[in-house]
Amino acid sequence: MHGTPGAAEPPPLPTDRLRFAMPPRHDSVEDERRHRKERLAGALRLFGRQGFEDGVSGHITVRDPQYTDCFWVNPFGVPFAHITVSDLVLVNSEGQVVEGGHHVNQAAFTVHSQVHAARPDVVAVAHCHSVHGRALSALGEPLEPITQESCAFYEDHALYDSYSGVAVDAEEGRRIAGVLGSGKALVLRNHGLLTVGDSVDAAAWWFLSLERSCQVQLLAKAAGRPVPIGHRQAVATREQLGGDLVAWINYQPLWQEVTRRESDLFD
Repeated sequence: MHGTPGAAEPPPLPTDRLRFAMPPRHDSVEDERRHRKERLAGALRLFGRQGFEDGVSGHITVRDPQYTDCFWVNPFGVPFAHITVSDLVLVNSEGQVVEGGHHVNQAAFTVHSQVHAARPDVVAVAHCHSVHGRALSALGEPLEPITQESCAFYEDHALYDSYSGVAVDAEEGRRIAGVLGSGKALVLRNHGLLTVGDSVDAAAWWFLSLERSCQVQLLAKAAGRPVPIGHRQAVATREQLGGDLVAWINYQPLWQEVTRRESDLFD
């Protein structure tokens, strides 16, 4: 578009005419439940695309908005790439299936239920055995503030510096929840990554971002000596980028992509 010399610039549009997505509000528990289940199915599909699935390992849970001691989770043995809303399973605080037609991975119940119990603010928990997360966890190292993205986790994640096999008892789940504390993420030594959020979107984004940050840290250290970001700047960056609302906003392009390409997930 070529302008006319000397012509006045067009006036800016009012901001209320510009689109900017924000987390939706729900008129009923049923609407909110459906929303959470749809987001869960979409996140699982995205995780499948990213290669986070490893056999029957890996799960995302979301708290039911009405029965807050129960959570929806992916069914045992069903590929992430094929999961639909109707496939999801509702599990109670004892690990028993109360709705759905599949078994549930007991490791999902053991760890996730304890995190949900310890953190009433947490709506969703994501845990998978992703490649770069496992690689960093094998070094027994936390994430370092060496990029803008990794600063979102600065002093807001922890290293669970223990490994005792597959987590199948409640005490192990309680220890993991205790180390997580009020943070948003864990590096589980010799195991993988775990993230939490006040929505499925936030928990999923934190997992995606943490996995990429692990990859960057491994690459940077393999190439040389990374230059760390200073404490003050890292804290300031975390305050700008480290909130669940920012995570939700960052996740929306991925949500739009998966739902436009794979609308059958709503079945």
